[in-house]
Amino acid sequence: MAVKVREKVTADGKKFQKMLEDLDKLEVRIGIQQGAGSDNGVDLVDIAMFNELGTVHIPSRPFLRDSVDAHSSEINAFLQSMRTQLVKGGSAEDVLKKIGVFQKGLIQKEIVNGDFVPNSPETIKRKGSDKPLIDTGRMRQSINYVIQEKGGSD
Repeated sequence: MAVKVREKVTADGKKFQKMLEDLDKLEVRIGIQQGAGSDNGVDLVDIAMFNELGTVHIPSRPFLRDSVDAHSSEINAFLQSMRTQLVKGGSAEDVLKKIGVFQKGLIQKEIVNGDFVPNSPETIKRKGSDKPLIDTGRMRQSINYVIQEKGGSD
């Protein structure tokens, strides 16, 4: 005679198990999302890439990388608080939303306050400002996040 032992999973245990499964399937992508629009006829994703990586004519102004590098301890503390929230029963999607909002804010602050190569005299004359990465404000305003299934193409 075979004996089966079944552990009874509590409602909280089932909720936690579902949250872990959801978290395993989802990711949050933060930055300028495809389809965010254009500025002066140039796609905002391209403008962000030109500035982040630099071009022949534009020096690299790595606002995305610097938003992580300059705030790593702050990010780690925030992620620890999110882990605590998950353990206390928070949903995976709610936690990913909070991470998205948090990092979005860091990127936007970096665009405004980052220590970047100054604009060229020609750019200053055209824009009327020596502040890199800020012209119309569309790029900064277009920083956002999306929660999607891992491995998604968007």
